[in-house]
Amino acid sequence: MARFVETLYDAYGQEFEIDEVYFEHKTDHQHLMIFHNPVFGRVMVLDGVVQTTERDEFIYHEMLAHVAIQAHGRVDSLLVVGGGDGGIIREITRHRRIRKFTQVEIDRTVIEMSRAHLPEHSAGAFDDPRLEIMIGDGLEFLSAAGESYDVIICDSTDPIGPGESLFSGEFYAAVRGRLKPGGVFVAQNGVPFHQLDELRATHHHLRGLFADASFYAAAVPSYIGGVMAFAWATDDPALRAVGEQTLDARYSDAGLACRYYNPAIHRAAFALPEYLVQAIRDA
Repeated sequence: MARFVETLYDAYGQEFEIDEVYFEHKTDHQHLMIFHNPVFGRVMVLDGVVQTTERDEFIYHEMLAHVAIQAHGRVDSLLVVGGGDGGIIREITRHRRIRKFTQVEIDRTVIEMSRAHLPEHSAGAFDDPRLEIMIGDGLEFLSAAGESYDVIICDSTDPIGPGESLFSGEFYAAVRGRLKPGGVFVAQNGVPFHQLDELRATHHHLRGLFADASFYAAAVPSYIGGVMAFAWATDDPALRAVGEQTLDARYSDAGLACRYYNPAIHRAAFALPEYLVQAIRDA
């Protein structure tokens, strides 16, 4: 039986049994593989690193999408950088009051193969008339003149290969320039038990650009090593402290019925373990 061994860390990792390979190809930007595993279902791998699985993707995508949207409370326009598997835009389409959202994805093949082999991730979201898809580099897109957004979500790979520039000070400054007043930026920021320097670097960049820069967390089983961190940045510190009663009302009004996210989880996710609190304080 074939097996896939993840290569993210040199001295520690995980492996997956492969029942069937649906797609494997070196695109213009990265090595893409989609296979089936008996436990996690369909699994997408980019450059040897697990990106998403059918079994647990809902945790990651719900937390990366709904925390920012529900905290803001009045999102009209939204930008997604990355997210070619379609899970983030699926969650965004559930918010009917969002007038327009744009996705900038560097690798067209990721979108095409996700539509073909991970259809439940997007669940038709790529056909939503509110969505505009741009194929290109996220940093270049944000650095150019253009409209501003209420929320910007960065659903990137790890800071290697195509995703490296999306963890730079230049990228975060470009994000700051394209957010509306009171806007929110969120991004995946790795598993800090193993990638603590990545978290420190992100906080160092964001705290110089935004009045409120922090992180929230969720445990996603296929991202091994403990909780995954999500970067949070805004110029309105009150948004991180929105009360549960307000979040309850927004959740009900949006008609959401999530599998992981709820207002109590939203509030609790900002309570970080002490080793992360110390790392942020020392950054």
